[in-house]
Amino acid sequence: MTIAVPLLDLKLQYQSIQAEIEPVVSKVMASQYFVLGPEVEQFEKEIAAYCGAQHAIGCTSGSDALLLALMAIGAQPGDEVLCPSYTFFATAGAIARIGVKPVFVDIDPVTFNMCPKATAQAAAKCQRLRAIMPVHLYGQAADVDGFLELGKRLGVPVIEDAAQAIGARDERGIGVASRCDIGTWSFFPSKNLGCFGDGGLCTTNSAQHDDYMRMARVHGSKVRYYHQFVGFNGRLDALQAAVLRVKLRHLEKWHALRADNAKFYDRAFAAAGALSSDRPIGSASGSDRAASQRGGDAGGIPLRFPWARPAPARHVYNQYVIRTRADLRDDLRAHLSAQKIGSEIYYPVPLHLQECFASLGQGLGSLPESELAAKETVALPIFPELTGEQRAHVAEQIISFLRANTRTTVAV
Repeated sequence: MTIAVPLLDLKLQYQSIQAEIEPVVSKVMASQYFVLGPEVEQFEKEIAAYCGAQHAIGCTSGSDALLLALMAIGAQPGDEVLCPSYTFFATAGAIARIGVKPVFVDIDPVTFNMCPKATAQAAAKCQRLRAIMPVHLYGQAADVDGFLELGKRLGVPVIEDAAQAIGARDERGIGVASRCDIGTWSFFPSKNLGCFGDGGLCTTNSAQHDDYMRMARVHGSKVRYYHQFVGFNGRLDALQAAVLRVKLRHLEKWHALRADNAKFYDRAFAAAGALSSDRPIGSASGSDRAASQRGGDAGGIPLRFPWARPAPARHVYNQYVIRTRADLRDDLRAHLSAQKIGSEIYYPVPLHLQECFASLGQGLGSLPESELAAKETVALPIFPELTGEQRAHVAEQIISFLRANTRTTVAV
């Protein structure tokens, strides 16, 4: 019998905490206090402490958190913000939405995160640079020290997009988005800490930014019906805050389970001859490409499992993303689907190649590592409730497919 393995199963998580969730939801409904209020205030205190920030401002979504952050630093039409191309659309979408130009930067192929060296090179070409916006992709910290140093040297703020990285720690063992000007977070249901719909957050150590963003999320108002500037409706619902407060108590346990699943995959793939992502399977520079096209890596399979920065850093594995050869990737996904195994591509089209950003002039070939990652990556099931039988089935099917197809495929 084929073992079904969804990419994500939130029903299992809900079943495990249902007895805790239902009373707090009922309490909010009985209070009829649905927008901001005591639940949101308590959640903001608890999440600020967890993230290591002085202030936390709940808002409607991770996308609106980015918008609040950009508004707080005074970004104006015609300004430029450096951000990765290999990320979810909201990062650049928030920048463009207020008339600011996103300047796309290539990634480090080892971590998939925006590269500080490439960022510095892109900054040298900017005329009105306003901020640097790295993303902690898939749950692993970007080079926080590198970006903070660069921001200081250029005299611009750093906004950390930590939507996928709640609980992740940087190279110093410090929580992400706790040392920058503003951190932004998402509580979309698929995140490690997800609510029952949309929800987001900004964190900051600046009292000035805190005050501004609290006003901006209620139409630029501190006193009702008196507006100091034009903001928008960016308020967090009390129901979402109540759910998140319950889930926050379980988050460290869920992180540990995700890490255990990742270690299992790492060991299984390594035993089959795969290497970690610090050895490219076909980088833009061409190193290792010839060897991988000849049929594998010294007898192993053409697969790279995610390299994780060593302790005290912590990868929280919002996604577990492998790489294989571009000519094998889609066939591998088709095979997994036939075996009832969920997978996904995050992300199939880098942002600099999206139709809506064509006018920016960063066309095909301008960011080679981002473009290559879009062709080679596959996200596998990593959710905390994954069973031993399920994760073994995932690993076995990937290994057997690559062993059977490596030497018969046409080289790219």
